[in-house]
Amino acid sequence: MTEILSQADEFRKALEESAPRYGVELGARALTQLRLYYEQVMAWNGRLHLVAPCSPREFATRHVLESLVALPHLARDARVADIGSGAGLPIIPCLIARPRIRATLIESSAKKSVFLREALRLLDEPRAAAATVIVGRFETMPTPEVDFITCRALDRFTQMLPALLSWSPPACTLLLFGGPAIELELERGALRYRAIPMPDSEQRFLFVTRAAPSTT
Repeated sequence: MTEILSQADEFRKALEESAPRYGVELGARALTQLRLYYEQVMAWNGRLHLVAPCSPREFATRHVLESLVALPHLARDARVADIGSGAGLPIIPCLIARPRIRATLIESSAKKSVFLREALRLLDEPRAAAATVIVGRFETMPTPEVDFITCRALDRFTQMLPALLSWSPPACTLLLFGGPAIELELERGALRYRAIPMPDSEQRFLFVTRAAPSTT
């Protein structure tokens, strides 16, 4: 536990130092809740392999701050379905930083869904009440009434992308985290998209798109 607390201090320091480079502003409350979230991930990671082993600084930048790159593309009162939530990325950091987001976390692993519910309980009451965890595969569920879909770590993401696009509500915006393979699938589907590069990476992007193919 002492080691986790020491790492949590390093994690918070990395957040504060690196946030401006990602265009992210974090107040004291958000920093505190993100630290609690980090501690929870580390406490569960040995059992569930939520994320690959990484330093506190890498978790702060590659996982949390990269997730928060989505914030400028989410409406203040966004209704979001997060697909393949796993460790809660990107949606839990977004819930912490943007209190009025309402989210449905869809996760196929029952064990990881238990972690997600525990992680959400760490949030203050309004944020926790605005999130629901559903266990199952998205393609077996009715299409939800949401404005946005986020996806960062879906199993077989590239192969599942066409199914995700077909399942998504026609008017919603998709925020997809990935690399060149995801971009290739978007181009194959004749979809208009924006590719926002992640700081310090030539291979990781946030792709902003809609399910409807381009007509031009």
